[in-house]
Amino acid sequence: MKYFSTNKNSPLVDFKEATIKGQAPDKGLYFPETIPGFAPEMIERIEKLSDGEIAFRVIRPYVGNTIGEEKLFSIVSETINFPLPLVKLDEDIFSLELFHGPTLAFKDVGARFMSRCLEYFVTGQGAASDLTARDAISGPSRKVTVLVATSGDTGGAVADGFYGVEGVNVVILYPSGKVSPVQEKQLTTHGKNIQALEIQGNFDDCQQMVKQAFTDPDINRKLFLTSANSINVARWLPQQFFYFLAYKQWADKNHPPVIAVPSGNFGNIAAGLLAMRSGLPVSHFIAACNVNDIASDFLETGIVRPKQAVPTLSNAMDVGDPSNFIRVLELFGHDLTAIKNNLSAFTVTDKDTSNTIRELFNKYDYLADPHGAVGFKALQEYLFKTGQKGIFLETAHPVKFPDAVEKATGQKIDLPGSLEPVMRKEKHSIFMQPVFAELKEYLLNRY
Repeated sequence: MKYFSTNKNSPLVDFKEATIKGQAPDKGLYFPETIPGFAPEMIERIEKLSDGEIAFRVIRPYVGNTIGEEKLFSIVSETINFPLPLVKLDEDIFSLELFHGPTLAFKDVGARFMSRCLEYFVTGQGAASDLTARDAISGPSRKVTVLVATSGDTGGAVADGFYGVEGVNVVILYPSGKVSPVQEKQLTTHGKNIQALEIQGNFDDCQQMVKQAFTDPDINRKLFLTSANSINVARWLPQQFFYFLAYKQWADKNHPPVIAVPSGNFGNIAAGLLAMRSGLPVSHFIAACNVNDIASDFLETGIVRPKQAVPTLSNAMDVGDPSNFIRVLELFGHDLTAIKNNLSAFTVTDKDTSNTIRELFNKYDYLADPHGAVGFKALQEYLFKTGQKGIFLETAHPVKFPDAVEKATGQKIDLPGSLEPVMRKEKHSIFMQPVFAELKEYLLNRY
């Protein structure tokens, strides 16, 4: 499998080079040159296959010969060694719970897969390809620096996935005061090869600073940078696992589900649409957005118009200029009609989010986080009009958003036992203004 840049002005690369580089030299995102079609027998027999076998079959065409099959199977088995259950709320609506990993968020899958692939490549274990780790990584440290912006859960998942990984330093930028207490602890308490930078701005400021670092010649002469955001194919592609494993658990195979995906940077829903294009039965996708919604406007006008992000209860979706939206366009050849046939979008306000959290608790005895509530509300609206059945993605444990959930339900959330040691740790972060010059000085002097 080869990958091209969405800006169409960089050479084709294989999975190894795309993973190590993160972003193409022309600043586009890497995208698979061909979309593999999965054999019908895999879909027909999916209930009889193990989760590891399904994940291996899904990702193998994208990895090609850059990782041997035995090692790749080991990587995907470690990536999804926790449950991803489909929970029935009523006859028509199901929740796909993606928060049972180590940091209680869906980002665990992509971060775990990428960290294991990158360690394999960087330590020189990888198969020969156009770019060897030794040739790719320049600078005195001979290490990769993973530079990542987070609006919440990415930071914790990346910190956990890359903690102690040989040959990799991680720098996480997050907006001060705009992540939950649990999220902040998860990304600021590791130490060792993980450093958190607390930016006095919003997520878009963090993401812009990261983008500038990737284009700065001084930084790139000294450091070898890569990204662990979903712009990296090794973070983006394994999110397809969610949709295949949901379909494995979907009882009514004669009527494929509608799937509502809480959408901020659009990596997760782009992965779902890719899975559908590869042959996974899905009736329709819904981009469930908070007020930072550019998708609804695009579907109406055909024009992508970024906006200034504003803070909401569903903070991981507070993205006004989603990087991965270009991948949605690529999947359908920038054909607006084709996109509209497969994708709808809904805007959910904070008021509706709170009311939905309350409704889920009172009606179904189900505790949802704000992002899952946005997904449920969008799905509910769509199903009311169509009479179909569907799935919404519950992307994070409600304990990560205690203020919003406890206010809506009147119930205190018990802290999972796995979080108690993390919450007792001391936070370590470096305050920084949303000014690229400060990030540049830090990177050049620290690494």
